[in-house]
Amino acid sequence: MARRLIMSPERVARMLVRLSCEIVERNRGASNVELVGIRRRGAVVAAAIAREMEMLEGRPFEISDLDVSGYRDDRDPAEEIADTSRMTRDMTDRDIVLVDDVLFTGRTARAALDALARYGRPRSVQMAALVDRGHREYPIQPDYIGLFLQTKHRERVDVDVNERFAIHVVE
Repeated sequence: MARRLIMSPERVARMLVRLSCEIVERNRGASNVELVGIRRRGAVVAAAIAREMEMLEGRPFEISDLDVSGYRDDRDPAEEIADTSRMTRDMTDRDIVLVDDVLFTGRTARAALDALARYGRPRSVQMAALVDRGHREYPIQPDYIGLFLQTKHRERVDVDVNERFAIHVVE
């Protein structure tokens, strides 16, 4: 398998700053914004965005961690799956930003919308993705995109979330 570096940790760090600024600007501040990371890597990306927003807004941001495994359409419906989400509060009347590392078919994002409904009725739901690969199977578009990267179906985008972020394409 060939692994090709697409973005260095330094470039990803700049991208996270830009995404954070866009979120704060589009929401006219972040007083009503809730960052909800889609488990696993989306939660790590949400934490990085929260750190940048803390510097912009001068206050701490808690992030919620959403487990969508019980809401996926590719699982066995007879299988009982416990919800292990860690939500910081009721999401009613909040501006939610769902965060994921890679947006591909839209199936995970669709599952996240279903899962989110358990935690209240948000005022708005926005989507942020570090990498948008295209190839949608559902009509879902991110509001905030770090990088649009047209890929082949057989390729995989790997976001290394250990301490410093790097983005690779694996073929």
